[in-house]
Order: sequence, then structure tokens, then C-alpha cells
Amino acid sequence: MNNGHRGNRKHKLVRLGRPAIAAALAAGMALTGVTAASAATTSAGATTDATTAASGRFGPYGYGGVRLGMTLKQAKATRKIVKKLDEGQCSGWDLKAHPTGRDGVGLHISKKLGVALIGAPKGAETPEGIKVGSTMKQVKKAYPRLDTTGNYPVAAVPGNPKALYYFLPYRGKVSELALALKNQDCTN
Repeated sequence: MNNGHRGNRKHKLVRLGRPAIAAALAAGMALTGVTAASAATTSAGATTDATTAASGRFGPYGYGGVRLGMTLKQAKATRKIVKKLDEGQCSGWDLKAHPTGRDGVGLHISKKLGVALIGAPKGAETPEGIKVGSTMKQVKKAYPRLDTTGNYPVAAVPGNPKALYYFLPYRGKVSELALALKNQDCTN
């Protein structure tokens, strides 16, 4: 994918059809060849705070006991993930509590950066109250500096300057949501 880098944005964007965006955004599957149908069912996420995980909070650092930037060894030590595939510089995983189906993955772990991208499972919401199903009007209110100049909206993650939220809108509502390192190298 190509974003035509604007300013110091470090994520990459491309105009794709809804199924392909769902694969790239929520499942992080642009480099893995997952089918669009299976990608539509993908999701997962992570955080280390048991209270936060129980409430379904997605971010600012992770979800379900797994944090952005954790090394592969640290993420495996949580015993909360299961390997799905190994594809080049990144491997695909699911949270055990949120399996994504046969052809999907819920998070990507980069050999260089560690946990690089986490897709939000159904029901998980950001600390600002945004989740799959929220309206884009709600997203804009929660994230006033929402960047809509690319192919899909992104927002800085309050409390975590190293991360971004990616939103996939469909018919005015969030259909997919992901938390990723700004410099993640797993999806284009």
C-alpha cells in the first residue's frame, strides 16, 4: 500500500475496496494474502491492566494483556496469544480470548518492533468511548484532531504518543478499529 507520505506521518495508506481495507486495517493482512471474507471476521487486541481488560478498554497501550511494543518473547509469556501465521518480517497472532477464524489474525508481531498492530475485538472500546459501531461524528468529537487526509481516518492515541488508532468507516459508522505503533512495519 502507499500513502504518499504527508508531513511526518509514518503509516502507509492506499485506496482499496472495503473488504481489502478491512483485511489491511483490522487484521493487518495486506502482506499475508488473507481473503476479504475471512478478514471481515478478524479482530483482537490487548492491555496489561486486568481492570481495563475486563471493561473492554482498547488502548492506549494495548488490550487483553498484550501491549504495543512487547517483544515476541514477552507477548508469548503472557500465555494469552496463539500463533496463526509467520509471514516475513511479521507474524500473525490471535488473543486466545478473541479468536478470529481460520484465515484471520488479531494482531501482528514485528521481528523489529514487537507487537505492532492490534485489531479491536467486538465490544472493545477506546478510553474515549469509541468502538465498532460508533458513528464517525462520535469519532470526530472524541478525536478533534482526526486526520482524514488519507484513505481512512487516523487519530493520535491520547496518552500514548507512539500509537495511532485506525478507523474504517462504512456508511457513516466505524466498521473496523485498530491500534498500531506509528512506525509499524507489518501492514502497508
